[in-house]
Amino acid sequence: MSKFREQIATCTQPIADLLEKTTNPLHIAILENFRRHIHLEGAGEFEEIVSPDMTVDDPTYRITWGKEPQVVDGKDGVVGFYNVASESVLWHSDDLLAVADWGIADELTFHQLIKGQGLLDLGFDVDDSEKIYHYSSRQVFLWPYDPETARLKGEHLYEDKSTVVIEEVAEEDIITPEEVAQIHREVLERLEAGRPDKYWTLDVVKQQLANKV
Repeated sequence: MSKFREQIATCTQPIADLLEKTTNPLHIAILENFRRHIHLEGAGEFEEIVSPDMTVDDPTYRITWGKEPQVVDGKDGVVGFYNVASESVLWHSDDLLAVADWGIADELTFHQLIKGQGLLDLGFDVDDSEKIYHYSSRQVFLWPYDPETARLKGEHLYEDKSTVVIEEVAEEDIITPEEVAQIHREVLERLEAGRPDKYWTLDVVKQQLANKV
């Protein structure tokens, strides 16, 4: 069994920890959206991510991976970006997470299990284009949200290139995108069991808080 499996399954625990201490309904909705987004992305449910109750109509992503930064505009562009990224296994760890009215700030270690060819395409030198490598680095994720609706406006991903580590992955630790998608589906199913419809939206969060009073 891959040593990375547990890290992937528990990658949103820092969000759960912060939710335990958060009382502002806007901040709760943003964090719920953020957590659900991560599991939908891991599960390959990209159209769900850009649905009208999750994302604004015209999101913008700014990504600084590799040597060539890119800007992705619009929902079609976002789904296209995810389809390319889904060829690799992605997760994060060691979060320094905060939420505010404008959105999410998270300094984290971002991990990818990626084919050598993918790293060559990003501008890195590796020995074998067919081997699987573990590419990790410290990154800052700034995710702006609409403060009126708690919907995602975009992702700004900034990599600290001085922290990049690339290591070949042992055969027994390789885990496929399909296996990872199943992990995220199972986590999402447990997370959503017994919760109200659209629990990540601001209106539902406000109603749930009002019901507790």
